[in-house]
Amino acid sequence: MRKRLTVALGATLLAGSLGFYSFRNDDRFFEIARNLDIYATLFKELNLYYVDELNPNRMVKNSIDAMLKSLDPYTNFFAEDEIEDYMTMTTGRYNGIGALIGSRQGRSIVMMIYEGTPAEKSGLQIGDEILKVDGVDIKTRRELDSDKLLRGQTNTAVKLTVKRFGAKDPIDLNVTRDVVKMTNVPYSGMISGDVGYIDLKDFTGTASREVRNAFVELKGKGMKKLVLDVRENPGGLLNMAIDIANIWLPRESEIVTTKGKVTEWNKTYTALNPPLDLEIPIVVLTNSRSASAAEIVSGVIQDYDRGVLVGQLTYGKGLVQTTRELSYNTKLKITTAKYYIPSGRCIQAIDYSHRNPDGSVGKIPDSLKTAFKTKAGRPVYDGGGVTPDVLVEPTTPAPIAISLTNKGLIFDYAIKYRHDHPTIKPAREFSLTDAEYQNFVTWLKDKEYDYTTQVEKELGTLEASAKKEKSFDQIQDQLKALRTKLSHSKDVDLVTFKSELKTLLEQEIVGHYYLQKGMKEVSFATDPEIKAALDLFKDMNRYQSILKGKP
Repeated sequence: MRKRLTVALGATLLAGSLGFYSFRNDDRFFEIARNLDIYATLFKELNLYYVDELNPNRMVKNSIDAMLKSLDPYTNFFAEDEIEDYMTMTTGRYNGIGALIGSRQGRSIVMMIYEGTPAEKSGLQIGDEILKVDGVDIKTRRELDSDKLLRGQTNTAVKLTVKRFGAKDPIDLNVTRDVVKMTNVPYSGMISGDVGYIDLKDFTGTASREVRNAFVELKGKGMKKLVLDVRENPGGLLNMAIDIANIWLPRESEIVTTKGKVTEWNKTYTALNPPLDLEIPIVVLTNSRSASAAEIVSGVIQDYDRGVLVGQLTYGKGLVQTTRELSYNTKLKITTAKYYIPSGRCIQAIDYSHRNPDGSVGKIPDSLKTAFKTKAGRPVYDGGGVTPDVLVEPTTPAPIAISLTNKGLIFDYAIKYRHDHPTIKPAREFSLTDAEYQNFVTWLKDKEYDYTTQVEKELGTLEASAKKEKSFDQIQDQLKALRTKLSHSKDVDLVTFKSELKTLLEQEIVGHYYLQKGMKEVSFATDPEIKAALDLFKDMNRYQSILKGKP
């Protein structure tokens, strides 16, 4: 009797729960339909009666963006006129001239030229100010993006009128557009002895092939150890991360598992190809802007104890996005799952479903993190990015360096230097003499670049607090004396931070001659993470002990 009662009670509860589910489901669809109707009615009223003319495309786009902003930063809507940007983001390709255009004080300035592109072949230079595009004065067309004006179909010509430093009159350049491929590996080469280096900056559709080709080429040059740099890498395509990890891991190794609301989409991805090398020592460089696919590669290498991670804690993006086709050639890139690497951890640092009262989101507290183990038994943790095995403290730029960079004065002086020096030594050999640095200091004399140091900011906060608490009169003489003592001198800072400023100048100047590859090569001598990697490779006993969990 009791058994029958239990079964009957269970059936009743099941029927009730199904009924409740049906009610909730119907209720949800009703709420969606009701709110869509409200939205359409509201939009119609705005369009009919608002005092000014409305742009319906912009209005709807703004409302969609605001709605998606309440979710997470990676769920994005692409309107029809943004599809080209979406394709560039996923493929790294676009039709144009291959120059990065920036805006400074209302001027369109060439900030970088990519190697082998129409822009480089045409003679366009970094620092050129674009005045006209096909005869159209771009200052009169401020509503247009000058960078997009330079894009167009392959083999179509565009006439640029540019103002160049040192040239009396504007210069006309004819550039023939072509397919521009933004490389995932902007640099690879030997950096010291038998140590090879691959700079992986993105994960578009050719990333795996580029890394494989670079790796094979470096081995042909005698590489015995590898530095893989994923700093500043925002991630990209999941399948590229899987293929790249596969380069150094056995076939059928588990790489990543995705789990989301749609259980049919949950999947464990394994290495499908034969590896290129299972033995070469690897150091992976990471920082706080290594995200998503970059974290999968670095995390997987760490989980299998296949290499040592050096640098800073990564960003902590453990989310997977899927692109859904919408009507009228629009797209929705939507977060559909979280990913888990072989140790079982998810490195997502932020829980977007739980927000602070002010609407902000916070990282997961250490107390809520779970410990996992690598293949060799080393402890690793979830919920906060990938923690390197060898931590290198990030360098904090001096206030004067930040000011000179933000004001564009480092960039402007490099333009002048390029004009005054038609050629320079190869990137790895280039350095500014003390006399040349002094020329830079002299050039700065009439330039505006004032700044506030952190100590001065804190002193200002102290003064404000003293005034608020009515104690300022009692200590104002001491505060005044302290401010006088702490007040920065630009002349002093130019001497104190000479080494840092020289490094910034050298990198910028080399970039104007040798583009991205030159900027990378000149940085090797002063890059703290690369120095740490090379030091580790000089002590292979330490390298092996880290992988065994005995640093």
